[in-house]
Amino acid sequence: MTLPKSFLDRPIAHRALHDRADGRPENSREAVGAAVTAGYAIEIDVQPSRDGRAMVFHDYDLSRLTAESGSISNRDAADLQAITLAGGTTGIPTLEQVLSLVAGAVPLLIEIKDQDGAMGPDVGSLEHAVARALEGYAGEVALMSFNPHGVGKIATLCPDRPRGLTTSSYTARDWPTLPVDVRDRLREIADFDRIGACFISHEGNDLDRPRVAELKAQGVPILCWTIKSAAQEKVARRVADNITFEQYTP
Repeated sequence: MTLPKSFLDRPIAHRALHDRADGRPENSREAVGAAVTAGYAIEIDVQPSRDGRAMVFHDYDLSRLTAESGSISNRDAADLQAITLAGGTTGIPTLEQVLSLVAGAVPLLIEIKDQDGAMGPDVGSLEHAVARALEGYAGEVALMSFNPHGVGKIATLCPDRPRGLTTSSYTARDWPTLPVDVRDRLREIADFDRIGACFISHEGNDLDRPRVAELKAQGVPILCWTIKSAAQEKVARRVADNITFEQYTP
């Protein structure tokens, strides 16, 4: 299993080509449509609805991105689709709706958000929802998660789809709820071979990590997140094969 070249030859729009001031909230249909028009690859996030659908949304709580509050997983998909995203005109999309919009025009990188709460093994239902949504989709898709157990589940459900790990420096400041031993293991990307990953998407400010260099030397594609300026991109590309970007036009 290898990551298609298309994920390396064009920048990846983080949460699609979003700009709330221009009516394109993150992970919205408006942002997805803009990315397709511009020809960028697209990164999106998925969270589960109460009734088992994969919803394209980053946060666990609704309050930052909508006028509602509470956990996204406590609402049914139909209710979530009716909640207008702040700065936009449309509701929270299902993964199926985004797949229909993209329709194979550009590569799609899907991050499956951890549902265990501590990067543990209590995952599976969201991965199943993603697999169901992808049935019959002929476009180029790659799947990733911070949680290695989630990537392992995807290996079983979607063995023909490229899969990778979203990786980080895992500082105590940024990940205060994770136990130290979990942060230490994830920081060293120790599960890469075990779960059959074929790429990583690593924190852009941590690309000088020796483990990243080790994987790169083995020929593993290195993506990175989230690049926010041309100057930052120039530095990141010394290591990364491609960038995930926002707030500027690469």
